[in-house]
Amino acid sequence: MSLLVIDLGSSSARTLLFDDDARLIDGSIRSRKHNFFTDSAGRATADAAELQRLVESCVDDILIHPAARSIRAVGMASFAGNWLGLNASGQACTPVVTYADTLGSSEIPALLKRLGGDADVYHQAVGCRPHPAYLPAQYAQLRRTQPDLEARIVRISDIGGYLYRQWFGRETPVSYSLASWSGLLETARRDWQRDYARLLVGESLLKKLPQLADYDQTLTGLNAEYAARWGALRDVPFFLALGDGAAANVGSGAVDSSRIALTIGTTSALRVVKDIERVPDGLWRYLVCEGMPLVGGATSEGGNVYQWVMQDLLKAAGGLEHQLKGRAPDGHGLTVLPLLAGERSPGWQPNASGTVHGIRRSTGQLDILQAHLEAVAVRLSLIFDLLKAPGATVLTGGGALRASAAWAQMVADAFDSPLQLLAEAEVTARGVALMMLKHLDGLDPAAEPARISRMVEPDPRGASLLRSARERQVELYGRLYG
Repeated sequence: MSLLVIDLGSSSARTLLFDDDARLIDGSIRSRKHNFFTDSAGRATADAAELQRLVESCVDDILIHPAARSIRAVGMASFAGNWLGLNASGQACTPVVTYADTLGSSEIPALLKRLGGDADVYHQAVGCRPHPAYLPAQYAQLRRTQPDLEARIVRISDIGGYLYRQWFGRETPVSYSLASWSGLLETARRDWQRDYARLLVGESLLKKLPQLADYDQTLTGLNAEYAARWGALRDVPFFLALGDGAAANVGSGAVDSSRIALTIGTTSALRVVKDIERVPDGLWRYLVCEGMPLVGGATSEGGNVYQWVMQDLLKAAGGLEHQLKGRAPDGHGLTVLPLLAGERSPGWQPNASGTVHGIRRSTGQLDILQAHLEAVAVRLSLIFDLLKAPGATVLTGGGALRASAAWAQMVADAFDSPLQLLAEAEVTARGVALMMLKHLDGLDPAAEPARISRMVEPDPRGASLLRSARERQVELYGRLYG
C-alpha cells in the first residue's frame, strides 16, 4: 500500500509516493516548476488554472508508477498564506494571492486605527500581527480598489480547496492549519474571529469565509471526469491540505517543545510545536491541527537572497561558494539588512528593503556574498532568541543549508547552538504522510524520527563575531525603521 502526497510549494508542484512507514518510495517524485507573478507594485500572485494544470499533470505522471496501483489515501501541503475568490460556479475569479504580496501595505494604517492603535489583543487572539501578508489587509485592498471584482466573489478558498472543488464538484472546508495563516482564525477556539473580520474588513468578507475542519476530514468520490482520468483514486480518501510549514515541522521530527525546526528554502522559518500564554511581538502562532499549536517566525529572505547575490548582482554562474570555507566570520566590514522582499518576523515592516552599509573600494564579490548569507543567519537568530527554548534541538531542513556547508556554519554560529542537518530531503511531503498515518493507523509522528545526516557545532570565535555583527545590524535597522 502507498500514500500519495501532493506538495504545492512556492516554486514547484510535485507528487510523491510514501510507504506505510512514511518512507519515500524510490523513483516516485514528479515535479513541475512555477513562479509567482510579481511586479514593482508589490503583487505576488499565482494563476489558479495554471497551478491546477501543473498539479494534475504531476498526478497523471505519478499514477504510472507501479506503487500507485495500491494508493490508500491522498494528502496535500500547499504554500501557506494563500487565498483566492470563487464565483457562483466555483471557478476562480481572482488570482491566488500569496503571503509574499504586499499590495495591502497601504491598508495597515487603517487596520491599526480600527484596532484602536493597539494590535496586541488582536495578535493574541488570532496569532498574527496586522501585516500585508495576511487576509484582512489583502482583502481590504481588493475591496477598496476593485469593488466590482470583490462583488463577484461568493466564497473565499485556499488553493487546496479550489483544486478539490474542481475534482469533487463540491465546496470544500479549509483546514485549521491553513486558516490559521489567514490572520482571522481564533486559534484557541478553532473558529473564525467574526468580530475582527467585521471590524477590519466588513460584513461582506465575513459572509464569504469558508467552512472550517481539521485536516483529517476527508473527501471521497471524484466527479465523473476525474474518476475516469484517475481510476486508482476514484474512491480513495483525500485529506484537507496542510500548510507547508506545519507539515515541514512534522516531517522534520519537531513535534514537541524540545525540538525546533529551521527551514531555509526560498524563504526561511523557525517553528516549534508548543503552546504559550502570550505570543511575543516578533512571532506568530498557527496550528498544525487541533491540539498542535505552532509558534515561530518566518522571514521573507532565505535562498532568494543567495540567488539574487549570485545571479542578479554578481552574475556568477558558480564557483564562489567553496571559497567561503575558511574565511573569518564578519571580516568584510559590511552591515547588511537582507530584506529584499520586505519584512515579516520579527519587525513586521512590510516596506523594509535591502540595505548594504560599509562598501569600500576593497570590497569584493566574496565579501558581498558572505555578508548577505551571514545577515540572513543573524536575522534568524533574533527569532531563535524569541522562541526561548534553551537546550532545544535545532533540526534543519531545506535545500539551502544542505548545499552550503559554509552557510550552515554561519547559522550555527549566529544561533550559538548546534544544528542537526536532516538527511530527509522531502520533509514537507514526509510530514503530510506522517499526519495521514496518524489518522489512518494511529501512528505517533514522534515514533518515526527523521534521519540526521550530520551535526554542525558552533565555533566560539564565530559566535562571538556574529554577535557583534548582530548588534550592528540591529542598530542599522533601528536607525532606518525605529
